[in-house]
Amino acid sequence: MLGYYLRLALRSFARTPGITVLMVLAIALGIAVCVMTLTVFHAMSGNPIWWKSDRLYAVTMDNWDPSAPFDKKQPDLPPPLMTYKDAKYVAASGVPLRKVIMYPVDATLSGTGAAPLRISTRATTGDFFAMFDAPFLYGGGWSAAAEDPPQPSIVLSRETNDKLFGGSNSVGRTLRWNDHEFRVVGVLDYWFPRPRFFDLIGGSFQPPDDAYVPFAWGPALSLQSAGNTDCWKPETINNQQDFLASDCVWVETWMELPDVATRERMQTLLDNYWAEQHRAGRFPRPRNNRLTDVGQWLRDLHVVDNDNRVLVGLAFAFLAVCLINTVGLLLAKFLNAAAVTGVRRALGASRRQIFTQHLVEVAILAVLGAALGCLLAALGLAAVHHMYAAAHLGQRGGYQELTHFDTVGVAWAIVLALVATLAAGLYPAWRVGRTPPAVYLKSQ
Repeated sequence: MLGYYLRLALRSFARTPGITVLMVLAIALGIAVCVMTLTVFHAMSGNPIWWKSDRLYAVTMDNWDPSAPFDKKQPDLPPPLMTYKDAKYVAASGVPLRKVIMYPVDATLSGTGAAPLRISTRATTGDFFAMFDAPFLYGGGWSAAAEDPPQPSIVLSRETNDKLFGGSNSVGRTLRWNDHEFRVVGVLDYWFPRPRFFDLIGGSFQPPDDAYVPFAWGPALSLQSAGNTDCWKPETINNQQDFLASDCVWVETWMELPDVATRERMQTLLDNYWAEQHRAGRFPRPRNNRLTDVGQWLRDLHVVDNDNRVLVGLAFAFLAVCLINTVGLLLAKFLNAAAVTGVRRALGASRRQIFTQHLVEVAILAVLGAALGCLLAALGLAAVHHMYAAAHLGQRGGYQELTHFDTVGVAWAIVLALVATLAAGLYPAWRVGRTPPAVYLKSQ
């Protein structure tokens, strides 16, 4: 019976090719716009390390101005960064399974025979790689012994290793980082968490850094942060030691806390430290020490803002308009062919069979609309990608990294096309099935 319905649908399409093309285009355009918007929204709002979301916590403490919050739009939140002295104190705790303090610095790599390369570097503690599940292509990270005093160890990104060493195993090779000799201990494999949850302040959709060195090299070489440095009170800062002792916030702090008991112990440590510093004249605001998991961190820092949600709503509104037009075209098409349907009813076909016949026709339109919608969405995302890439002069990072058409987009296209088009076709199929056949037989 299904084969028979398919043949009837194909004959129906052949009788009205213009209307058929219009319906497929309407469905495809609505699907394409929705898929493009949802693809970007999914990439922006997804949790890139969901399997550890309940173990990883950003650590923040409110040391800000007593007369004004750090963020007036979110006055209940502390600054997202910490002072050097506070970060060092909490990182010295033995409570977390792993802990990371870090900040971005600008640097130059040279000494490989190639031209000096300007790169972004992350000065971080060695737990960074295991804590954030960064995959290695060659070698690994540095040991705790390389932290204090800092050893000249460096981990390269895959792209940097490709530029400097042609993609070969560079572990053990030496190069000059900011005019100091460093030994390569590891090369990361391709790794691009989107959004870059561990450093949203430096850019939610920027690529990971080009190189990584032990955290202590930053202060030791007086390297200023390439990210944000925020200060709220006038302080005399004549040298690096004055800056490290100041209440300026510039260090990102993360911890891996595997269970509730560990989180409670860490929270107690933060609160006790706050009380001690408060008695010494610091932390003038009410106590606000936080351990924020990845999902809440993405929300707090507005990775997905209201504009993106509005765009998703508008995309679905456009899809609804396309489907309303499709309903009108289907109704006109089915009623125009109702005389043929009347003959089938007179020969014994039931209303259910007539309804099913027309739903099969709608289903074929849905499949065609989904296929064309996938193609249009892929072309649209590619165009947006190239537009952003051209605006950023081919640099990595930025919103162009969110415009890759993937299996999620295909799934959205198929589900939206089938559900939406079948829903749109229910009324026309029901309406033609309810029409008395005698009305059309008398006119023949």
